[in-house]
This record gives sequence, C-alpha cells and structure tokens, in this order.
Amino acid sequence: MFRILVVEDDADLQNLFCKTLNRNNYQPFGASDAEEAFNILDREYIDLIISDVMMPGTDGFEFISSLRESSINIPVLMITAKGSIQDKQKGFLAGADDYMVKPVDVNEMLMRITAILRRAKSVNERKLTIGNTVLFYDTWTLTDLTGSQILPQKEFQLLYKLLSYPGKIFTRQQILDDIWGIDSCEDSHTLDVHISRLRDRLKNNADFEIVTIRGLGYRAVIK
Repeated sequence: MFRILVVEDDADLQNLFCKTLNRNNYQPFGASDAEEAFNILDREYIDLIISDVMMPGTDGFEFISSLRESSINIPVLMITAKGSIQDKQKGFLAGADDYMVKPVDVNEMLMRITAILRRAKSVNERKLTIGNTVLFYDTWTLTDLTGSQILPQKEFQLLYKLLSYPGKIFTRQQILDDIWGIDSCEDSHTLDVHISRLRDRLKNNADFEIVTIRGLGYRAVIK
C-alpha cells in the first residue's frame, strides 16, 4: 500500500483528501504545516507528498525546496489556489512533480497520483514500459514486438524523456538543455536530426509516436 503525506492547513480539505486516499487503498498521513510534515517524514516512510502552497510559516514552495536541498526526492503533487503560469513555474522550479489548481476534482487528483507513482517506479527501476515497448535505461536498449535494439545514448535519453511524460509538450530548448546540457553549443537542427532518426528506427512501433508541435517542440503520444 502506497503511503501519502497530505500537507494542507485547511482541516476540511485535508480530511477530504485523506478520506479519498483511504477509500482508494492508499495510506494517508495528514499535516497542517511544513514543521508537522517534516516530523512525519522523520518517522514514516512516505511514497508521495501532496502539498498546499499557502500555509502558516513555511509555504509550500519553501517546503519543497527544503526537501530537494536535503536530497529528499519523494514525488510531490502541489495543490493550490495560486494558478498563474508564474506560480506553476515557481512550483516546478522548487521541485514539484505535478501541479493542480483549486478547486480540485478528487478523481483527477487520483489519476495524477497514479501517473506520478508510475513515473517514480520507473525511475527507481531505471526501466520504462509503454504497452509492449520497454526501455532499459542502463543499457540504452529498447524492446518491442519488432525485436530489440540498442539506441545511441542521446537518442535513447531523448526518447526516455518524452515517454516518461506522455502527451506533455517539451520545447526544443527544454530538451536541448536537459539532454545536451545548458552550456552545449548544439542547436535545434541537432535535435531535429535525432528526432528524425528515432522516427525512422521506430516506424513500425505500434505503441507510440513522436509528434511535432509546430513552433514549440515535441511530445510523445500513446496510440
């Protein structure tokens, strides 16, 4: 059973989230502020954290930053009334894995929790499964119904990134910074060449496709 820490100062909302989690076979722990959350983390194993932003004392951004600075890599779903793009960017930069804006649909929350935990499991196992396709991070190997192949490192890392977040659009610059490094001199042409090679290698793959988002970048779409 996955153990989820809910950090929310609104007692009614915390109670709603905890009851919803309990009904769906998760073990919830409630905390009203960052200090109480850290106390729980000191004595309990936690698989995922749901955190509000506006809390007394340390706010959610600072709480998540403190976790990451302490090398605590537990996945975090941030839930808040602060819904501007600047607030979302601040949350992701602090180390959040996903972001929801209040009022929250608890069914959507559960779907996001499932997705986050699946990604976290893939990171820990260094393996990613999409349908009949499996990517093995340590060997840069992809297997599907057509067979098995070892991909060049950059192509593998690029594909792994896109498939870790199906449907999410990554800009060209985000991908270049993450795969080639912020200080790299590579440009969009390099990325486009790698995408073209991947498409050619995986033209018979039945599980996903890499889609170009004109003017933005790329995303992986599950078939």
